[in-house]
Amino acid sequence: MIDKALAQKVLAEALRTGADLAEIYVEDVESLRLGMDDSRVETAMRGEDRGAGIRVFFGNLVTYAFTDSLDEQSLIDSARAAAAAGTGSSSQTRIDLTERKSPLEYPVLKPFDTLSIEDKVQLLSQMDEHARAYNPQIVQVSASYDQLRRHMWLFNSDGLQVEDERFYTEIRGGVVARRNGTLQQVRDGFGGRVGLELLDQNDAIAEIESMCETAVKMLDARPCPAGEMTVVMCNGWGGVLFHEACGHQMEADFITKGSSAYAGKIGERVANPIITAIDDGTIPGRRGSLKFDDDGTPAQRTVLIEKGILKEYMWDLVEARRVGRDGSTGNGRRESYRHMPMPRMTNTFIDQGEHDPQEIIESVKRGVYIANMAGGQADIAKGDFVFNATVAYLIEDGKLTAPVRGATIFGNGPQVLNEIDMVGNDLALDPGKGMCGKGQAARVSVGQPTVRIPRVTVGGTDDASA
Repeated sequence: MIDKALAQKVLAEALRTGADLAEIYVEDVESLRLGMDDSRVETAMRGEDRGAGIRVFFGNLVTYAFTDSLDEQSLIDSARAAAAAGTGSSSQTRIDLTERKSPLEYPVLKPFDTLSIEDKVQLLSQMDEHARAYNPQIVQVSASYDQLRRHMWLFNSDGLQVEDERFYTEIRGGVVARRNGTLQQVRDGFGGRVGLELLDQNDAIAEIESMCETAVKMLDARPCPAGEMTVVMCNGWGGVLFHEACGHQMEADFITKGSSAYAGKIGERVANPIITAIDDGTIPGRRGSLKFDDDGTPAQRTVLIEKGILKEYMWDLVEARRVGRDGSTGNGRRESYRHMPMPRMTNTFIDQGEHDPQEIIESVKRGVYIANMAGGQADIAKGDFVFNATVAYLIEDGKLTAPVRGATIFGNGPQVLNEIDMVGNDLALDPGKGMCGKGQAARVSVGQPTVRIPRVTVGGTDDASA
């Protein structure tokens, strides 16, 4: 933290060459990561990082400098470096900073030090032991624990002063089952913007035993049929498809560059009228939730698509200024003080529908049910996507039957939004382990109810028409 007097001095220095806005972003981070592989502690890392970034605006020209030292001279030097692009002089002689409070609260009920490091290692050891005892076909086990405290302060020459202290806890696990040369891997976990109450609200032992159950079951999986067919996507983690194939296209930097399929389409129908999609940075306990974004804008709930109609994009300060928009949507996010913010999602999901999820499955004569998603790729400009399913089942005559492996789905995000014809009443967000890349890492949540896509291309090793 730097005091107000120093912040005012640094901002004045950043403005001295004629900038119209200057900003100081200060960050103090503490982290702990513990990892166990095959019954041995392989990772035990504690980290501290603090520093500041100085951002200076000359209209739409933005310059940035950062320092890992918070002493006065380092901050002044960084402000001068960022201001060096200017050729004018400042008429602003005094900067009055007023702290803005957030009505949002994300309380930590159990601080990180409630348990010792030894206690946390013991939890990972118990996960390992229970997984190995579950079935002799479980041949590899991993488990990890992560905690992060990220404290940020932001000051700007418009007089803004805000603060947000963010706590994150996460448990992950992975197992590999083997039978006669066939291997099946399952990875999962849970987390959130919470303290150690996460461990009271979730059962880490039950979680890794569930992974074991799925991995063993998938040893009996058939090769997935290939071809065009009906796909039913699970609730919760299935929302990664919307996030990747559609959500990124609604981030304002792609809009202002004209490289998004949704550019210039506000007010137009872009999805089936049964689809409403939301980005909400205010949900208690979620990984993407904020009091203020990394531009200092209050977090908010933004309806992106309402009953099929495109309503809004996700804006940060830079892109809002670029188009003369009055304010952002609270989507300016940065990986650390070493980075400038960019438009990013927070907690993004397709909203609740009206269909019973069982009714959705029963409506399918032959298709595939995607029960868990892995990574994938999406072309932001076109919306084309390829995603891998880690757990999937055949749907035959309205019933889930055999598990299948090797399922891959191909399609186009905007097209799929128009083709989804059933949306469940079982909205869920992912279990709290989402991390989004876009040149910078950001914690996010994704979600959706169960949805049905009547025809989409499925990649596999069997012919779907057989």
